[in-house]
Amino acid sequence: MSSESTGGSGGGSGAGPSDSPMLLLGALDAEVEAFKEHIDGAKETGWREYRFLEGAIRGQAVIVSRCGVGKSLSAMLTQHLIDRYTPSAIIFTGVAGALNPELEIGDTVVARTCMQYDLDARALGFELGEVPYTSYRILEGDPDLVERALTCKPSAGSVHAGHVLTGDSFVVTSKDDSHRYLREDLGGDAVEMEGASVGLVATVNDIPFVVIRTISDKADTSASINFAKFVKKASRNAWEFVDHLLP
Repeated sequence: MSSESTGGSGGGSGAGPSDSPMLLLGALDAEVEAFKEHIDGAKETGWREYRFLEGAIRGQAVIVSRCGVGKSLSAMLTQHLIDRYTPSAIIFTGVAGALNPELEIGDTVVARTCMQYDLDARALGFELGEVPYTSYRILEGDPDLVERALTCKPSAGSVHAGHVLTGDSFVVTSKDDSHRYLREDLGGDAVEMEGASVGLVATVNDIPFVVIRTISDKADTSASINFAKFVKKASRNAWEFVDHLLP
């Protein structure tokens, strides 16, 4: 798959000084709920309808927040938090549907790369997923954060490096012709609704980021049932990766 690749590594620095916060984000409150149990000196603040939890985990300053569902809200909230806190890194977690048949429910995908699969300006001569008139298409997670995340040994499921696809649709028909290209043409391992939009904002701001997704469903007709049941379990799984990544 040919593309221009844009790194979001910020020089591969990973987590920064302890007084520079790391953003711990998920689309839903339930996806970051497990993080809140481990924060020392927690203080709640907010903006609009969003509530942020400021504090520290083992001396590392953190900001925990949901960012909303979909590309627009997640990008907006991520930029607001960057402007407000100047974070050292962003860890984005949550659930995703599997595109790679080797992935099982409960496995974790650490995104080496991610892209917006539904950004389509091919009629103007751009590649699918390419932001027109920019170099942004495939977004690279911070190499240090990615490699460290891959060494995590969670209590359930296996860990895979992969390519995560982001779009403003909850995909339940990945095996149909309309979505087969996600795996066959774009090489996607998992599909979700926020990762690449957060990654794009991080990349433009030169903030190291990593997207870590727990597989909640097979992106088939059982997706909505599995999602509702699985999201709390995914939050606990995500915490194990955050705990592993914090300096």
